[in-house]
Amino acid sequence: MMETPILVVMAAGMGSRYGGLKQIDPVGPTGQVILDYSIYDAYRAGFRRVVFIIKPELREAFESTIGARAARQMQVDYAYQTPEHLPEGLSFPEGRVKPLGTGHAVYCVKDVVNAPFAVINADDFYGEDAFRQVYSHLSRLNGTEPVHRCCVIGYKVENTLTENGSVARGVCTTDDNGHLLSIIERTKIYRDTDGLIRYDDAGGGVIAEGTPVSMNLWGFPAGYLDELEAQLREFFSEKLPLDPAKAELYLPNTVDTLTRSGKATAQVLTTDARWFGVTYREDKPAVVAAIAKMTDEGVYPREM
Repeated sequence: MMETPILVVMAAGMGSRYGGLKQIDPVGPTGQVILDYSIYDAYRAGFRRVVFIIKPELREAFESTIGARAARQMQVDYAYQTPEHLPEGLSFPEGRVKPLGTGHAVYCVKDVVNAPFAVINADDFYGEDAFRQVYSHLSRLNGTEPVHRCCVIGYKVENTLTENGSVARGVCTTDDNGHLLSIIERTKIYRDTDGLIRYDDAGGGVIAEGTPVSMNLWGFPAGYLDELEAQLREFFSEKLPLDPAKAELYLPNTVDTLTRSGKATAQVLTTDARWFGVTYREDKPAVVAAIAKMTDEGVYPREM
């Protein structure tokens, strides 16, 4: 019998564009932060354990604002994204300050996660439907699948934009069965003055309305972590030497590598939900208003 799926939260980032530790900035009517709503939705979907990936120096602030509340509903554990947390034989590049990316962040839970798990960002509001879909997918895994059956929640690109700048999204291409064929990380997506959704990186282009994009809500079998370690080793040997100060291993790229090699499939679970997040400080009023509306409608309680 498979163990109950685990929720993994990437919360080590300090929110440089936002200007502070946005993970603990209140947005709810009684001081809730965005992550409180994710924990609430995840619990309603069936999750009973959460692992927060943080920096060691954030433990006290994070635990006092989020961890204590999460512990009322779930078992809470922590994993630390540090330069020392690497597979045996690897060393963090000398002089580097920048973290190694979301792929490395998730690798840091390897010692504490031994069941199917979902991964989310700490500062994105995903909605209840997303958590129910990913929990349902993970609950059907039996651990004997010949390939790693991953999943990702696909949001319509137009439902994930901000009016205050550009956003980074993983643009998904699927086959007729909804399996991921490719995912390309676009780092500067925005709606232009002509109404079209464009991206500026990699030469630029247009993204069609309705295109599914990833907000980093993934579902993985436990065995994915072994594949992630192998890719981290490959990253250190092949890509990191090309740019020791800035190269990163992105989580979507690790999935793309596995699907292209036939070692995994990734089902794109589509949702009509609208994403909310505080990418820029100017985004906060819209998030506060949206949560207030959902609270008034009874979707969320005033107290958590």
